[in-house]
Amino acid sequence: MSWDYFADMASNANQKETLTGPEGLAGGFVDAVSVRFFRGGKAKARNRYMQRVRGDITKPDFISQNAPDFSSLPSSDWLAFQVEFELLTPWYSKDDRVFHVLDNPVRKDRVFGVPFMAASSWKGMLRWACRMQAGLREHLEKHNGKLDGWRDPGWILHLFGNEKGEGEEFSRGALVFYPTWFNKINFEVINPHSRERRAGTQPIYYEVVPGRRPKQDKQDKSEEFEEGGKGTLSLLYAPWPGMKPAADPKEALPKLLEAVETLLTIYGISAKRTVGWGTARIEKWDAFHKVHGSVDKNNRAELWQEVQNWLTAGGTP
Repeated sequence: MSWDYFADMASNANQKETLTGPEGLAGGFVDAVSVRFFRGGKAKARNRYMQRVRGDITKPDFISQNAPDFSSLPSSDWLAFQVEFELLTPWYSKDDRVFHVLDNPVRKDRVFGVPFMAASSWKGMLRWACRMQAGLREHLEKHNGKLDGWRDPGWILHLFGNEKGEGEEFSRGALVFYPTWFNKINFEVINPHSRERRAGTQPIYYEVVPGRRPKQDKQDKSEEFEEGGKGTLSLLYAPWPGMKPAADPKEALPKLLEAVETLLTIYGISAKRTVGWGTARIEKWDAFHKVHGSVDKNNRAELWQEVQNWLTAGGTP
């Protein structure tokens, strides 16, 4: 299979592109309702879009078939991690589509129409979480909220590399990031109130990946909550010989895993996380190694204990 979606479509004459859910969210359907919206049929166009989009999303086979596969890592110095999580509060990142029926559409892949969090977003948020763990909060409090004088410790530079734009002694980090694909879409409404009338002015719709919420169907007593959107964070730790700055993985990796847990469960990974959006509960931790195979655990401490045993044993089990 080609890594280029359109090249793969062109190479198979019997395969046809269908613009039904979720692919339609990146193609003609969105264009059609957006044109209707801007021609004046705003309420009808918005309602049509929301009715069609709301609910579960089936990821195209192309995404599933090209998911990160860490079962055969090329080096015994490399490690890979996957963290499966369920959102407890909505996840939102603004889409970059110019014309849309909503003011605040959630970010989707331009080809497949599936909501996703980019690898670059993971890198930025995890670097920030690691900095907070390394004392950034205290530094900001002492320097009036400014980064003046802050220098990343060696273990952060080892994992993430230098900041973009730094010319001297520039180095990339040992971590490789992958996008996260989500499986649900829903909507949140923010309704600003007039201070004089104490009534809503105009509702603002946000398209989101939903968090876990109470079921609206009161007759269904089998489950009290609807599941939130689910995703997987995938990380590859791939240092190379002579890498600078070097760091002991027994020092850097437990701090990284702690930052992952803190980011997901406390800080949140969404835009508008200052109001609590984007928090999640971690369902499973996985680790992969060339020699020692793979392991999955329910909590971070147990996973790190196993990985630490791998590092202590070296390249042979």
